[in-house]
Amino acid sequence: MRLRFFLPLLCLLAVTSTATQVAAQDVDPIETATTALDKASDEFRAIDAAYNDRTDAAQAHALQNRAAAVKQSSADQVAALSTQLQLIDARVAQIGPVTPGLVEAPDIRAQRKLLAQQRSTVDSAIKRGKLLGTEADQLATEISQAQANAFSERMSVRVPSPLTSGFWGPFLASFPRDSSLLSGFLKTEIDAIAGGARRGGLLPALAGLIIALVLIGPVRISLRAVGRRYVIERAPGSRIRRSGLALWLTVVGTLVPWLAATVFVNGLQAGEMIAKEWEKLAGGFQIACLIAALISALGGALLQRHQPSWRLIAISDETANRLRPWTFVASGVTMVSFGLLAIRDGVSTSWSAQAMADGLSTALYLALVLGILIGGARIRAQIIRAASAEDDTRGDQSVIAFLSLATWAIVAVSLVSLATGYVAFGHFLSRIIVWVAVVASTLYLGLVSVDDIFSTLFRRDGRLADAFYHGFGVRRSLIDQFGVALSALIRLMLILIAAGLVLFPFGSNIPSLFGQLGTIAKGVTIGQVTVSPGAILRAVAVLLVGMSVVRGFQKWLTGRYLPATELDAGARNSIAMVARYTGLILAVLWAMASLGIGIERIALLLSALSVGIGFGLQAITQNFVSGLILLAERPVKIGDWVVIGDQEGDVKKISVRATEIQIADRSTLIVPNSELITKSILNKTMADAIGRIQLQFSVPLGSDINQVRGIVMAIHEEHPAVLDDPKPSLFIDSIADGRVNFNGFAYVASPRLVYGTRSEIWFRLLTDLPDAGIELGTTPQQVQWIGAPATGAEGVIGTSPPAE
Repeated sequence: MRLRFFLPLLCLLAVTSTATQVAAQDVDPIETATTALDKASDEFRAIDAAYNDRTDAAQAHALQNRAAAVKQSSADQVAALSTQLQLIDARVAQIGPVTPGLVEAPDIRAQRKLLAQQRSTVDSAIKRGKLLGTEADQLATEISQAQANAFSERMSVRVPSPLTSGFWGPFLASFPRDSSLLSGFLKTEIDAIAGGARRGGLLPALAGLIIALVLIGPVRISLRAVGRRYVIERAPGSRIRRSGLALWLTVVGTLVPWLAATVFVNGLQAGEMIAKEWEKLAGGFQIACLIAALISALGGALLQRHQPSWRLIAISDETANRLRPWTFVASGVTMVSFGLLAIRDGVSTSWSAQAMADGLSTALYLALVLGILIGGARIRAQIIRAASAEDDTRGDQSVIAFLSLATWAIVAVSLVSLATGYVAFGHFLSRIIVWVAVVASTLYLGLVSVDDIFSTLFRRDGRLADAFYHGFGVRRSLIDQFGVALSALIRLMLILIAAGLVLFPFGSNIPSLFGQLGTIAKGVTIGQVTVSPGAILRAVAVLLVGMSVVRGFQKWLTGRYLPATELDAGARNSIAMVARYTGLILAVLWAMASLGIGIERIALLLSALSVGIGFGLQAITQNFVSGLILLAERPVKIGDWVVIGDQEGDVKKISVRATEIQIADRSTLIVPNSELITKSILNKTMADAIGRIQLQFSVPLGSDINQVRGIVMAIHEEHPAVLDDPKPSLFIDSIADGRVNFNGFAYVASPRLVYGTRSEIWFRLLTDLPDAGIELGTTPQQVQWIGAPATGAEGVIGTSPPAE
């Protein structure tokens, strides 16, 4: 039964797949790209026709985005056509050039003619696409420049000062007309509400209002409680708990009120209760709710008045309690200011009324900023009086003082601009203070949250690190490093976005940040090499893959192959090191080739750096070459016992720059390789690995020397470290001053055993010879002034001065 059901379905899928493949084969990529260029050209002409001197800021911004889209589409089609042009040239190369005097076959001539036509078509389309992209870029630049000029012109507009009668006279004269226009504007919305209610639009409007109230009240409170409970009970780590809770409260406190405002406005629109003249005001109301909610939510999330231990910023409870009401005031000022500006733009009032609206908005913002500055100054004064002279927070206080001083300066400039009649410029400065504070607070929360989240997610003892370590063998430190690097990258992106948002709402002449990032993303040409982020990522990926391959090969070489050979440890180390550095060089060359840098450019770069290498890197180059000589000739290898100056020890590691020698006190002596090549060293284990013990002592003349010899040889034979081959030996070195001087030799398996074995033999000699009644010692020495009478017994140094 199941087979009967699935067989028709499988047949249908097979037929559909075959039809899709045939359709894909029938599509001509050249025709597709040409058609896309035609559409982009039509779009460009439409944009050019729509843009004029009467275009407002919102329309100009939309046209600029459309021009940028045309430019991007043209670039994409040019890239596709360039690929087709390369394919056509490859087919022409396969046919070969035309041979003079040789008559070609008809099919060859027809194919050559067809390829020539296709090449001409593609070439002309590429040129047209490049020209269209250039024109679109020029149009977008023209629109941006026009916006910048309009902004500058708006900022430079001067009206009579509000402190003079030249401002209030026209305002009072035009007040009746402006009041009538405002009443008509309000009546339009009242009529729209009444008309919508008569047409049955009251139900969707009430539904939107009820849903908005539910979102503002129960839903927002529930979401905040759920976030707190989850962070407290289940979130790991204290850092991510604090930042996660602050981020959650900010998101909920911002998006839920904005969603409620949107639902309310949509309910009114569904009930046809918003007049056409009020649509722009409704849109401004939603934006004002979003920004006001963001200010209030940020204040609550960062200050945490009721949970001081969860506070992200290092301030006291008193400071948090004083600052919190100002966030609500800022939200209210934002709503009132947006309302004033929306009414100003919706009603065609006189210039004096518009200047009055700007002035009122400026006064509200300045009052808000001044209140915060004065309150902050009082709080700082209390902190400074309470803190000691050695308090470590003085650096933070100096930063806050600098920011306060800069804000005071901007407020002063705004007041002067407002007093002198530059109302638009003063209004801009007052708004930008608040907006920069909002963006900076949001950026701070984002930076802290991103760092905490990625540091916790990619920590070396976390679950993700365990999964990668046990599943793929990735080191835990690499997981930790990846988390830090990813956090830094995302934080940098947040900083760039914040820099682009600072002046975005005010129509400033700052170039589009994202447009510049898009240009950089396409690649920056340096000489004949085009470097793009994609190429850099590809080169990094290739380098990582190459290094992984080299590491795996070296692990197999040292762990599997070389132990199966008859080579000693030094030879294995030399082969492994040469293989490692050769692989690393090949991996770097592969990565540079992926970046677009050919071997010939690498050779040119190396030749250009040869002078610098010869002078600045002479010592490094000398050690590098010496290391290669050590690895190749192996005059010193790992495991050798060497003496350098007054130090001796085991060779533990030989790299291309230096050699590590472990000396007797277990410390490591790092010797540059050039020292091992150019200077004399004593290698005790190069030719023969055994060590020699030398014993020099004397006995009185007349002692039984055969007994002495027997005792010494017995001690050698009984000691387990002394070798039987070569045999120990004892020689009479000399007879002097009534004593027989002996010189004995014994051999041990390694020079490392000489010191300890000789000490143990001396212990035995100092015990066995006296037990046998034989005195062990050295020949006494006598020092006497020549020509001076001896003042004491024999062996006592004379104290009289020499005779004249």
